[in-house]
Amino acid sequence: MVALLGMLGLRVSEACSAQISDLRYAGGYELLRVVGKGSKPAEIPLPIPVLRAVKGATDGRTSGPILLSRTGGTMSRGSAARLLARVVHAAGVSSPASPHSLRRTFCTAGLISGVPLRDMQYAMRHADARTTMRYDMARANLDRHAAHSVAAYLAGMAIG
Repeated sequence: MVALLGMLGLRVSEACSAQISDLRYAGGYELLRVVGKGSKPAEIPLPIPVLRAVKGATDGRTSGPILLSRTGGTMSRGSAARLLARVVHAAGVSSPASPHSLRRTFCTAGLISGVPLRDMQYAMRHADARTTMRYDMARANLDRHAAHSVAAYLAGMAIG
């Protein structure tokens, strides 16, 4: 669950409803098909760490949900939140975390790592870039301020 939310930026409902049959291989990529907000389908490539986590979660099963509840059924949003709370507590993290906080972390990490806003908007499946910008928890980080790049450019030290 953490890999799907934190490394792919899925919404908790997308992760909980993902089925093994939604996985496929195409064009050199393992893909996960999800149906997001507004019934909009998306195919998301699975980076190797996420693919390993998905393979571990499915444990050789060929059908059914990727994420299972304690009883072996489809995981609900509530059970996903409770599971994450237990994992966070067991890891010794004192601040609370929600499934949505992992989605925000995905967006912030992408923007900090240099993913252009437009590409991050696409990855988050937001219709408006302003929504994506609201997810950026590091937007007040002055190290990223455009003034640094402009000053470097004007000084003849063009970066990027």
